[in-house]
Amino acid sequence: MPSLSGSYRQRVPLPAAPPAERRGATSAQIDNPSVRYATTAVLILVAAPVVPSGLTGARATVTVALLVVNCVVLASRHLPASVLPARPRIALLVVGAAAAAALIAVSGSGFAPMFGYCIAGHAGYRFPSDRAVPIAVLCSVLSGGVLLFQLGPAHLDIPWYVGAASGFAAPLGMVNRSRQAAITAALAASESAERAARAEAREAVLAERGRIARDVHDVLAHSLAGINMQLEMADALLEHGELDQARGATRRAQSLVRESLVEARRTVTALREDTLPLAETLTAMTRSAGHPDPPTITGQPRELDTRTAQALVRAAQEALTNAHKHAPGAPVKIILAYTPDAVDLQIVNGAPRDGHRPLADTGSGMGLVGMRERITLLGGTATAGPHTDGGPVEHLSGRGWRVCVTIPA
Repeated sequence: MPSLSGSYRQRVPLPAAPPAERRGATSAQIDNPSVRYATTAVLILVAAPVVPSGLTGARATVTVALLVVNCVVLASRHLPASVLPARPRIALLVVGAAAAAALIAVSGSGFAPMFGYCIAGHAGYRFPSDRAVPIAVLCSVLSGGVLLFQLGPAHLDIPWYVGAASGFAAPLGMVNRSRQAAITAALAASESAERAARAEAREAVLAERGRIARDVHDVLAHSLAGINMQLEMADALLEHGELDQARGATRRAQSLVRESLVEARRTVTALREDTLPLAETLTAMTRSAGHPDPPTITGQPRELDTRTAQALVRAAQEALTNAHKHAPGAPVKIILAYTPDAVDLQIVNGAPRDGHRPLADTGSGMGLVGMRERITLLGGTATAGPHTDGGPVEHLSGRGWRVCVTIPA
């Protein structure tokens, strides 16, 4: 049996966690600081021509001061909320809107209205509409008013609606904020789904391991119980000096060992294959257990899925093992019934024959537990108890035992 665990270690590997670099890439996709810094740097470089080269005196000083104020406001978008809370940020944007309009009035540069657009767009991106809209309206009124009424020493030949349209950058900022929020939600949902998929895969692996453990238990319990019975019989015969019969029991134990190896190989094959010949397998099991009567099959036989067929085989195997343990020498009957919406399996054994003693303290009780678990996972039922009501195997009634399994199929 050493190859069983090795083969399934390759078949059902534990799901791996996603690489750290892939998890970390999601936050960078949402808001890349390098892109934001580069955008701000480009805007400031573009704003450099706001100060004309021939401008001197107080007007040049005021223009440079206003340009610095607008650049500071523009750069403040990189400050987190912990450094620059909402109220100081709103006050700074209001100052920036006034400084942008004043820069239009004194600079005489066609690049000056750009700051109004940037401030309104930043307000739309950073704040909800009840706070962003007033700032956007302020930018439109101040910048448009300066151009409309030709305020200040510089009289730009720019239509007034160019300044008035600066407030329309706020909806663009809102759209960008909504897009980033949608990306964040989508990435969070994706990561949550990935975590759920990993958990589901791990549960499937654990369920598969549990199924393999039950199958291995069924094979070993069935085989070792028969071998132990023959060896105990040989030991008892040796105590009474019946050497020939003891040798016969030993040979039967050896035969059971060989059959157990065949059964182990068949179990591994059944675990790997997609289909299982149910009737043939049940017939071989009953014969290997020393019962000549083949299973009785009623209804219209049909192909069952692998899990259902394997569950029925393991149930029969467990019942035959228990019959060997608790009712050695008793007749056993297997009935397989196909109904329109289910398949029923009954394994009934009679009372122990005279001269055969049960194998005491040989079971852990886990076989029946594993059988019920396996059947329950398929939506079926499994019962085990004394057989006293006759039925199709009335000749086995009395002190016998019956295992009944029903699986929807």
